[in-house]
Amino acid sequence: MEIKARMPGKVETVVVKVGDTVEKGQKVLICEAMKMKTPLASPCDGTVVEIKAVPGARINAGDVLMVIE
Repeated sequence: MEIKARMPGKVETVVVKVGDTVEKGQKVLICEAMKMKTPLASPCDGTVVEIKAVPGARINAGDVLMVIE
């Protein structure tokens, strides 16, 4: 399952790392858009297999930030 950016902004913090087990609803990263910090949660239970988001990176709506299986 891919976690995608909802709006343009930048990656503030990545809370998990590859190999971590996450639960549905668990905060996995924080984005900043329009001077507001928005946490993104895991849409499912699983394991983080890929992180494409890097703190400080600019992102666009629809960009894949993380993959959870």
